[in-house]
Amino acid sequence: MSSAAGQSRHQVRFEWGSTGGMLIAERADVAVVVDVLSFSTTLSVAVDRGIVVLPYPAGRPDAASYAAQHRADLAATRDRSDPERLSLSPASIRAAGVIDRLVLPSPNGSAISHGLAPQVTTVVGACLRNAVAVANWIAREHDAETATIAVVAAGERWPDGSLRPAVEDLWGAGAVLAALEDHDWPGLSPEAAMAADAYRLVAGREQSHLRACASGLELIEGGFGADVDIAAEVGSTTVVPLLSDRGFIAAP
Repeated sequence: MSSAAGQSRHQVRFEWGSTGGMLIAERADVAVVVDVLSFSTTLSVAVDRGIVVLPYPAGRPDAASYAAQHRADLAATRDRSDPERLSLSPASIRAAGVIDRLVLPSPNGSAISHGLAPQVTTVVGACLRNAVAVANWIAREHDAETATIAVVAAGERWPDGSLRPAVEDLWGAGAVLAALEDHDWPGLSPEAAMAADAYRLVAGREQSHLRACASGLELIEGGFGADVDIAAEVGSTTVVPLLSDRGFIAAP
């Protein structure tokens, strides 16, 4: 694929999903993974609690052995009959007892993070809860004149497995990008600038829009409305989940 598709002429890039993320993250200094409903929101809640989070693709049969190998708890899929079961639900992580390490599988944000880990020096997780904190951390730790930033909106999946661009991830990615623009960060691609503008259109109305969008309605109808409300806790944390060789931890 051409370098134009990878937005290689721009220092700040935006794309969708695993394929787009790998493309724009080539030679990037920082990859920002955004999966608002729910991987990166759940990640932020967990790292707020001091939990080390290991990303892993969903559906792999070796997930339990991977968790055992790393002496970690394994998050299950959401279960309406047991909403407090440790899962991708941020509410379940918030309500859980003591956890030191957590394998958090998901088909989108977690899988993308896992895939980017060998390719990019720095991978961080962002959502609406910490978007400004992520931008502030990037601005503090990296040189605006030389650093390349790749912001990846995870999206969702259609039943046939193809990518479904999810508007909540556009808003989450756009929140990071808008905050970078507030730092006068140069070099946004048109794609990145579009995402920043999309967030500004909903800023101040995030909760109502999250509850009304397709992914939000799906969770609400499934009995997980609390997860949507947690995702709408805009700016509630300054913790930046940074992927280390141990898993996601709080960035210094």
